[in-house]
Amino acid sequence: MSENSEFGFGAATGVGSMPGGDVRETAKTVTGSFDDFPHLPELPARGPGADMIGRTAGMLVDVYARVEPSGWRIGDRPGRDTRRARSWLGEDLDALEEYTQGYEGPLKVQAVGPWTLAAALELRNGEAALSDPGACRDLAGSLVEGLRTHLDEVRRRVPGARIVLQLDEPSLVAVLRGQVKSASGYRTHRAVDRQLVESTLREVMGVHADGPVVVHSCAPDVPFALLRRAGAAGISFDLSLLTERDDDAIGEAVEGGTRLLAGVVPGTDGPLSDPAGSVMGVRTLWRRLGLHPGLLAQAVTVTPSCGLAGASPEYARRALAHCVRAARSLADNPE
Repeated sequence: MSENSEFGFGAATGVGSMPGGDVRETAKTVTGSFDDFPHLPELPARGPGADMIGRTAGMLVDVYARVEPSGWRIGDRPGRDTRRARSWLGEDLDALEEYTQGYEGPLKVQAVGPWTLAAALELRNGEAALSDPGACRDLAGSLVEGLRTHLDEVRRRVPGARIVLQLDEPSLVAVLRGQVKSASGYRTHRAVDRQLVESTLREVMGVHADGPVVVHSCAPDVPFALLRRAGAAGISFDLSLLTERDDDAIGEAVEGGTRLLAGVVPGTDGPLSDPAGSVMGVRTLWRRLGLHPGLLAQAVTVTPSCGLAGASPEYARRALAHCVRAARSLADNPE
């Protein structure tokens, strides 16, 4: 286990998506960059089924989706799009297995969480599954079964790994606030009750009862307290979107043992500051919260601000290496 956390997180990792379509080269880059906390890369540039929604839709049990001009729509039977999504995931696992031979330590895998999935998948009438409480329940149940199978497969392929499950929930805040647009675009779906949101997340997180679950959202106003109550051991976010309104919730999260996966390295091409400069915001936050500097390396994992699908391959490689150097700076000079 990494010395950085009782949960077995490493000092730095990626969010999930990477640019390009070369599966083996990407797996080699990710495992080579993060020798104490690699993750299963996602390559959405390959097309529908490799994207975030399609990839997770391919994991579902007894629920199938196909690509329509408007997005992914639930259908009656597995078709070409489902088969493609499952095939690409299999290729990704093959490459991960190849480059993690003998690996022992934390390994992160990602899937879309139940509420972002419900906001993105369409029912037969073209409206989001979010509009139908029964459909939301069915999706969550199907996701639990699909994740159970997926996690078992990862354990079989990388037996020394301690798996960290990341649920991607970029639409969670919009679901809570009633900001998910209808098919027409002229209205929005009603806000979902916070207790229902929390209980559904708890149900899905329960699939990984023997390991930590991280919830990732690179949207503003991440509901830290709700996610912690639902069982998140870690919360992944874009540090630049925090405001002082988040201070109390973050302070309580750290004191409660929740791991912060702080996105500090830009997700698209641009100049990178020195490693110490990249984590200056984390140190500033710590001082503002009055937290002990010695807690920093134990409580924070450094990541890019969001996925790297929109970056160039060369920048993505540099960004991953920069995360590792920034994490080292945080550990060596916490004040």
